[in-house]
Amino acid sequence: MEVQSKILSKLSFDPGILIYLILALLLLAFIIIIVLFVRQNTLLKKYRSFMRGRGGRSIEDLLKTRIDEIDKLKENDAYISKRLKSLEHSVVKSYQKCGIVKYDAFKEMGGKLSFAYALLNEENSGYIINSIHSREGCYTYIKEIIKGESFIALSDEENEAFETAKQVGLTAELKEENL
Repeated sequence: MEVQSKILSKLSFDPGILIYLILALLLLAFIIIIVLFVRQNTLLKKYRSFMRGRGGRSIEDLLKTRIDEIDKLKENDAYISKRLKSLEHSVVKSYQKCGIVKYDAFKEMGGKLSFAYALLNEENSGYIINSIHSREGCYTYIKEIIKGESFIALSDEENEAFETAKQVGLTAELKEENL
């Protein structure tokens, strides 16, 4: 007795072809599953190696160490910034510009033994020291400069020393801007 399916009998082609096609698709699915399984194992090995880290240390330990180092660097940066501000504040007040002019105060004396020396801070405040050498002795005078102005008249030599000192500061500022 032969049993025939009503569904298969209505097909216009041989039902064996359908069975072969299903078997081919099943084989293809099996091959794809094997390839995916191999890839997953390879990826899993890489993941485990990555999580173990270098030298047996875990990534978590490495991250913790790096975060601690970053925290220390931030603290150090804050300290350096504070020190830098302090130094910048003190540099403004320190004498950093100077100019000197040697001259003969008296015609009979040779060798330019007299001098005018300007000593200024960043705000062009400071002093001009004038030392006049003569046969009778050496006399030294000091004039105060406040924010680029003297309240006592300056001699030509003192004014030249003052202008030279101011130019020293300008040259340094121009060099910094060009960097």
